[in-house]
Amino acid sequence: MKTNIIITTGFLAVIGWHCTKDDQSNLTLKESLELNSAKINTAFGNIAESRGYQLLSVNEDGTKSDFGDGFRDSIDLELIAGIYNFKPGTEMHHNFYFPFRLFMKTGNSEKLIINMPEKLAFHPKYLHFCDRADSVLKNNFSITANNYHFFYNQWNNSDYKLIADFKLNNTDLGHINMFSSWKSGTAGKYSREFTFPEGYTIIRSGETGDTTRIVFALAEDKDTLLKETLLFIGDGFKRKERQYILSIGNVDIKRSTSIDSIQVYLDGVLQKEAGIKIMDDGDYNSSVCYKRDIMLTFDDGTTAKLSELISPALETLKSVTKAMEEMYFSKHIIDYIALSIYYDNH
Repeated sequence: MKTNIIITTGFLAVIGWHCTKDDQSNLTLKESLELNSAKINTAFGNIAESRGYQLLSVNEDGTKSDFGDGFRDSIDLELIAGIYNFKPGTEMHHNFYFPFRLFMKTGNSEKLIINMPEKLAFHPKYLHFCDRADSVLKNNFSITANNYHFFYNQWNNSDYKLIADFKLNNTDLGHINMFSSWKSGTAGKYSREFTFPEGYTIIRSGETGDTTRIVFALAEDKDTLLKETLLFIGDGFKRKERQYILSIGNVDIKRSTSIDSIQVYLDGVLQKEAGIKIMDDGDYNSSVCYKRDIMLTFDDGTTAKLSELISPALETLKSVTKAMEEMYFSKHIIDYIALSIYYDNH
């Protein structure tokens, strides 16, 4: 699964989610946009302070980045299920990536339960280049996977599934639910969700082929605070944006090749007097997370720039988006551990 491909493609159906209203029916477009932007700032402020965000944002040089690229097989949960504690072995293996056993099985379970020191979770280089002295550290970080499937073959066909919970000192850090399916290196679909104990869910999803769809969303419980959808036709540098939809609570901004102007809706009602300008450099990867900004002109003649309204959240928004694109910790922590256990048992 190639990261650069996953970053530029996406698809998501957020069925059942609805935009936050909270009795906003009497608010103007300007008031609604300001209120919804404040909720986005609050959400990302709370996320930035959470340990779940620290886990999601793990990214270190020095890990064995290509350890799974040579894997051509299928691992299902039942092949690695059990309770495992971090306890490095002493017998050397001939496998370069796993020179000795990292985890000892201590019990049976239908799930994959991993107990390890937090140092190895938040700094995976210590997991990949293990120091046996770390075995004296307390196994206070746990991963509980209810579903796991890893399949890859020489034709770049792959399927992946992971559903897992994370705890530190028995305190919930978050829940992940992700899948991907690729028919080749460039055609496939994926969905990634990370839910924080604070009630926020980040989603990054996509589908690519003749038509490419990318979606990024932030929700609080069942309310969508922010959702951006980009639809492209064509591929590579010939790809062109066909539709763009940005939802900020109950405010929707839409641009389409079939419509001459950019439209803005409040609670589903077209705001005919509002002016919208989308500013970007023409890059087909532009989004409010990266190189795109939006200027709105309201009925009273005043203006507001989206980047200024959500400026407190922008850095965290960009960081979370990148983390959801790369899913570094799922590959370099969970997959690495799963493969090490698989090689030990087989």
